[in-house]
Amino acid sequence: MVAVKTELVTAMRQLTAERDLPIEVIIDAVQNALAATYKRTYAPNQEVRVELDTETGDFHVYAFKKVVINVKEPDDEISLKDAQELPDTPGLNEVVEVEVTPPNFGRIAAQTAKQTILQRIQEAERDLIYDEFVNREGEVLNGIIERVEPRGMIVNLGKAESLLPPHEQVPRERYRIGQRLKVYLVKVDRGVRLPTLVVSRSHRGLVRRLFEVEVPEIFNGTVEMKAIAREPGSRTKVAVASRQEGIDPVGACVGMRGVRIQNIVNELNGEKIDVIEWDADAGKFVANALSPAQAISVTVDEADRRAVVTVPDTQLSLA
Repeated sequence: MVAVKTELVTAMRQLTAERDLPIEVIIDAVQNALAATYKRTYAPNQEVRVELDTETGDFHVYAFKKVVINVKEPDDEISLKDAQELPDTPGLNEVVEVEVTPPNFGRIAAQTAKQTILQRIQEAERDLIYDEFVNREGEVLNGIIERVEPRGMIVNLGKAESLLPPHEQVPRERYRIGQRLKVYLVKVDRGVRLPTLVVSRSHRGLVRRLFEVEVPEIFNGTVEMKAIAREPGSRTKVAVASRQEGIDPVGACVGMRGVRIQNIVNELNGEKIDVIEWDADAGKFVANALSPAQAISVTVDEADRRAVVTVPDTQLSLA
């Protein structure tokens, strides 16, 4: 039994506390690192495992060996005679664990294991972050702008940092360090060092999720969002339909005195939002979509999926 240097045990405890990682992850990383160090130094082809006491730093190195009559490969075999002295008295051809801890291994382990441990901890941290967020793609998250980099804004989501690249920003919005904002999680890539979380302020999915939060009828499915067209920072049009007789889909989205829609407008920094009623009739739907402009005529080309609409000259800017 050998004692790993005190600073190694201290570093393990600090990593557990500072990185909010389960102690089991730390132990596994340390044991694997020490096993790799042993193999690299003493027996590259030997299968070993390490048991580590995180309180004392004491550890044992065990090798897996097959019980044979005559030993030809000392790293992988143990004689039947020697095996009989082990606690479980194994039989011929059984695989047993034999302690092979070198007496001077503590110094070597302390010198070489630290970097490997940090690498394994980094991998474990990456996996934890990835697992935490990969199933949250398409959700709206709360974040704080932490800093600005050439590739975009870095938004802190609490347990991880995310990237708000220029093409996912809204042209008319002004961002500042320390600003709190809601972002839409577009995608999560595992990455090499840490996962890359890409978030957006311009994605139309942000509008959809905000409506789900503010409008209970959309959240529970009574009102369905059929389509969203968005010019980020300028205007968004949302087509809705009722799945229940007697429910006004547009009114449900707007809310009493416009409270619901105003909350969404505020979150989008004044972006205009038009809620229109969806219609299975393409002509009627196109006319509704141009609201508040009043369509004089609508000609729909179903084959080319195009429509020609005539509105009064004075209402062109409203369409």
